[in-house]
Amino acid sequence: MALLSASEQQQVAEAIARVERDTDAELVTVLAARADDYAYVPLLWASIVALLVPGAVDYHFGWLSAHELLAVQWATFIGLGLLLRIPALTSRLVPRSIRHWRAANLARRQFLEHNLHHTSGETGMLIFVAEAERYVEILVDRGISQRLPDQTWQAIVAAFTQQVKQGETLQGFLDCIQACGEQLKPHLPATHARNELPNHLVILP
Repeated sequence: MALLSASEQQQVAEAIARVERDTDAELVTVLAARADDYAYVPLLWASIVALLVPGAVDYHFGWLSAHELLAVQWATFIGLGLLLRIPALTSRLVPRSIRHWRAANLARRQFLEHNLHHTSGETGMLIFVAEAERYVEILVDRGISQRLPDQTWQAIVAAFTQQVKQGETLQGFLDCIQACGEQLKPHLPATHARNELPNHLVILP
């Protein structure tokens, strides 16, 4: 199932087109379901619990034989390993700093993969969202950063992040794109008609 429906994605594309009519900036929007599958996390936690809990029970009560202890450890490892693969549980086990680090890395890879660093006038802008991490970031190339300081985008990112947390991702994109356009227009007005990069929302599963 798509993170946003086709009609919702079209609304994002239309919002980008409206902004790009008034500015030389080239906007690309990316929505990721999650920045990482964190496949190692369930295994790590299952291993720790499987090693510690059965051993602690045996230490205090002493009723497990060596074979029974091994069986309990394997059962604990497999059971927890499967249970903790549920995305909602996995995300809760990963520290926020790590989740945001992974999301930031993905945002930078997307900036490069979509050639936002190769636009005419170096005016590429990425609006990136990782839903599971509730992470929003705006990245801009030098043609924009030389005219607008990074602090320009902080309030916009904070507002969008809150909307993502509330499940209002579509409205967040629309508001964010409009707010970015309002900042870009006076400092980077359109000098000629162009559309170097596609306006559609890029969806990462």
